[in-house]
Amino acid sequence: MELRTEQTASACIWMQAGVVPNKPCARDFQCTGCRFNRAMERVCRENRAARDRNRPLTKKSGRFVFWQDKLNQLPPSRRPCIHHMKGRIDFKPCPKSYHCTDCEFDQFFQDQFKVYAKVEPVDFNHVRGFSLPAGYYLTRDHTWIKLEGNGMVSIGIDDFAARLLGTFDRFSAPLMGKQLQRGEPGFTLERKGKTVTFKAPVTGVVTDTNPRVRKRPASIADAPYTDGWLLTLFCKDLKTELKHLMFLDSATRFLDGAAKDLYDFLEAETGLAAADGGKLVQDICGSLPENPWDTLVERFLSGKQT
Repeated sequence: MELRTEQTASACIWMQAGVVPNKPCARDFQCTGCRFNRAMERVCRENRAARDRNRPLTKKSGRFVFWQDKLNQLPPSRRPCIHHMKGRIDFKPCPKSYHCTDCEFDQFFQDQFKVYAKVEPVDFNHVRGFSLPAGYYLTRDHTWIKLEGNGMVSIGIDDFAARLLGTFDRFSAPLMGKQLQRGEPGFTLERKGKTVTFKAPVTGVVTDTNPRVRKRPASIADAPYTDGWLLTLFCKDLKTELKHLMFLDSATRFLDGAAKDLYDFLEAETGLAAADGGKLVQDICGSLPENPWDTLVERFLSGKQT
C-alpha cells in the first residue's frame, strides 16, 4: 500500500490514509467534533462487526476500514505519526500502531503544544561584562539549557554568543517531533548570508520553537535567556544528559575564560578596543572593520575553548 504523497496539511486524516479519495479537513483536525469523522467511525464499526460474523458486505460503504487499520498495513517505519498528519511536526513514525493513549510522545506533545511564557531569571551573574543566569546549564559552544519540568528543557544561545555575532536575520530549526542527538547539528542562525550551526546540547525530541524568534530573529539579542529562547525539547534521560553540561561554578569559570580569550583576541588580532568605558559593545562582529564572522565562529563557538 502506498501512502498518498499529494496530500497537504489540510487533507482529512481519512484521505491521507487512503480510505477516501478526496476530503479536505475543515476543522483544523479537531476530529472529536467532526460529523464526517463520527459517520466514518460508525460505518467502520459496522463493517468490522460484519466481518467478525462473516457477513457479506454488499454496500459500497462496505469497503471502508478505520484509517488506523489502513495505515497499519504499512511497514512500521512508514506509518506517520498523527501529529505529522496534522501538519504539526516533521515526519515521525508511529511506534504504537496508533494507540495514542499508550504513547509517551503523544501525551507530552498534548501537554506542550502551546507557546510558553518565559519569565525573567531570578538572578544573574556578571562575568567580564557578560551575563549568566543562575540555574542555567552551559555548553562549550555557548548554548544554554534551562529545566522546565517533566523532562522538558528550553534551549538558546548565551549572552556571549549573542553579542559576539550581533543581530541575526534568520533562524532555522527542525520541526516539532524531530529527534535531536547531543553533539549533532541542532539549529542554525544567519546574518547577511553568513551562518553558524549550533550543536544540540542534549538528546531529545523537539516540542516547540519560538514563534517570536522565527518572525524576528533579531530579537535574540534583546533577551537571549528569556524571550530569545529558541527550542524546547523533551529529554527521556535528562539526568544522564545533564552530566555533559556545565553548571554554576564550572559554567562561570568557562565563561570567564572565554571572555578573557575574546579580549586578548580583539587586542592582539585586530588592534581595536572592544570596550567602551570597560563595557563590551553589543555587536562585536559588526563593530569590526572587516567581516571576521568565520574566524569568530571557529575560535569561540566551535566548542574548542579550554
